[in-house]
Amino acid sequence: MKHRHAPAGIAHIAVSPVMAALGAAFLFGGSTPFAKVALGDVPPVLMAGLLFLGSGIGLSAAMLIRDRGFGNFRLPMKHLFWYLLSIGFGGVLAPVLLMEGLARTGAAAASMMLNTEAVFTVLLAWFAFRENAGWRVVLGMALIIAGGTALAWPSGDVGWEGMAGTLAIAAACLCWAIDNNLTRKVSEADAMFVACGKGLAAGTINTALAVIGGAALPATGAIGSAMLIGLFGYGISLALFVVALRGLGTARTGAYFATAPFIGAALSIAAFGDTVSGGFWAASALMGAGVWLHLTELHGHEHWHAPLEHTHRHHHDRHHRHPHPFAWDGKEPHTHPHVHEEITHAHPHFPDIHHRHPH
Repeated sequence: MKHRHAPAGIAHIAVSPVMAALGAAFLFGGSTPFAKVALGDVPPVLMAGLLFLGSGIGLSAAMLIRDRGFGNFRLPMKHLFWYLLSIGFGGVLAPVLLMEGLARTGAAAASMMLNTEAVFTVLLAWFAFRENAGWRVVLGMALIIAGGTALAWPSGDVGWEGMAGTLAIAAACLCWAIDNNLTRKVSEADAMFVACGKGLAAGTINTALAVIGGAALPATGAIGSAMLIGLFGYGISLALFVVALRGLGTARTGAYFATAPFIGAALSIAAFGDTVSGGFWAASALMGAGVWLHLTELHGHEHWHAPLEHTHRHHHDRHHRHPHPFAWDGKEPHTHPHVHEEITHAHPHFPDIHHRHPH
């Protein structure tokens, strides 16, 4: 069976995922300078563990309140391998590298350097995972790379210690980029559950490694501060990021998320008095232009949907006009296994969970 629909406005299909991506960027970018302040003398591995524990524990409490228990949460076996691999890259390696970098780099510069995550994310999505990317995404990526190069280039007042910090942050961004592309494979699952599980697993692993390595736990107040930062900057931010992945695909979500460093840098300058150089402003201009190109990218053409059966939280939009084999109370969004029939139509779209087709 084939159906054709008239094109719809881009805002109609993307407002919610875009807002989720920008919300994720705001929370993560805003947490970076606060994480640097909270780091103090806390070993980076322990700090990473506390941040993720705060994320996992906080989201566990939120799910318990939201759903009155945990009996409804499970991950299909076909997604388990990708989920565990994403935890390794994004939950263990990346935060440790970030904390190491923050210990050697100014908070504003560190926040700006985090923009390379979007570049790595787009490159992997495009070349390794074959996600479509138009010329605006490619040109914007090139500008962000130029901005990151300008930011990382050693100046007269930056020694090799600072350069090592910059490289550590870049390595963390690469790990998160791998994590982003792997998490896309499990984005159909409950976003809060995905973020919660990653927080608990990564937090436990990093904290255990730190304690085994001889790290002493900081004061109770410092632990509470780190966990609170982790809840917002890592937990809620990641849950929103998963929602965006589901609706936008990896490359576009990474592009929107590229606004995070600007938020972190602005907070560092305004709240903590960080000083910036001319190279910083040059990097800001290049990265800003790259982000603008990403945000204004538009993609639409006639495409075919193969028959598909899956489970995810959904509204009854043009891709979810299906009958229900149970008594439905009319409330949405809701979650249940459902079948998509074959359909051909044209409308503006992103490579979301229903539009992962070749071009």
